[in-house]
Amino acid sequence: MSRLRVYTYKNCDTCRQAIKWLKARDRVFEERPIREIPPSLAELRAMLRACEGERRRLFNSSGVDYRALKLADKLPSMDDDEALDLLAGNGNLVKRPFVIGPGVSLVGFDERSWSAVFDS
Repeated sequence: MSRLRVYTYKNCDTCRQAIKWLKARDRVFEERPIREIPPSLAELRAMLRACEGERRRLFNSSGVDYRALKLADKLPSMDDDEALDLLAGNGNLVKRPFVIGPGVSLVGFDERSWSAVFDS
């Protein structure tokens, strides 16, 4: 992982806000469509470490797929490998935007959190 990758969904307002925020700060990044190209297992593992092992933070818990699969009930009994395999196989399940690169691991867009990472 040598450059910043931003996984987004084109119809997501939060993703559009995040991209606009990055561009306003002249950040160089590679944007990837999260549904078509979900984060890799290596990227998901790195993000899980950054989230201190809180698997639920990686999931788009308000999404249709999350609810259809009843993951609110199933996720607590899954191990990390099962959860990450599920995410790597279905980009709809991944919380977005998903941003990963050298020294950066962020899920979701919160301007304060992003500023702490990018503006420091």
